[in-house]
Amino acid sequence: METNKIKLSTVIAAIAAIVVVEITVRFLISQNIVTHPTGLGLARAAEIISLLAIVKFQQRRISSIGLEWPHFYGGLKKGLIWSVSFGAVAAIGLLIVYLAGFKISGLFRMQLPPESSRLIIFFLVGVLLGPIAEEIFFRGILYGFFRRWGVPTAILLSTLLFVMPHTAGSILPVTQLIGGILFAVAYEVEKNILVPIVIHCLGNLAIFTLALLI
Repeated sequence: METNKIKLSTVIAAIAAIVVVEITVRFLISQNIVTHPTGLGLARAAEIISLLAIVKFQQRRISSIGLEWPHFYGGLKKGLIWSVSFGAVAAIGLLIVYLAGFKISGLFRMQLPPESSRLIIFFLVGVLLGPIAEEIFFRGILYGFFRRWGVPTAILLSTLLFVMPHTAGSILPVTQLIGGILFAVAYEVEKNILVPIVIHCLGNLAIFTLALLI
């Protein structure tokens, strides 16, 4: 798979598409045409379709972001293996931190919608649509573009750009930082975009579920 040959024109077109989608959805929300959760879902779905179309048109093949149907189930399987392995390591690390006397509940606290319908949309967007759109853009396109300057550079730059939208004030989003590095490494090793997508989806599912329970 040619996951390190993303063109600059592909990056520019992808960024432009995301900007257009985000502006359009924000306008629809401001005019009360769609609700905020529904708008986010529409935005992520539109971004997924747009990014895949851009890659297909600009790169001439979807395999340039590590997506090939013959390797679809293999990617899902490897993503599950990576997820279980990292989940076990994370659980052990959190247990050690907890036993050391540090509070870990703050890592999983977030404002969740109180209504059941909005909560379902929140999970749909945060667990499925959001991770798919982000992995196609940050790993498939940006990492693939930065890859020409070497793996360390690609991991660093794609992770920094991934972390920036998740930064709240001066607080460093540790979860996203670790996740960004993990997703990039998994993508580099497996050369299959489905692997970081699965890790990202299951990771968000675990975090959101814990936030719901705590």
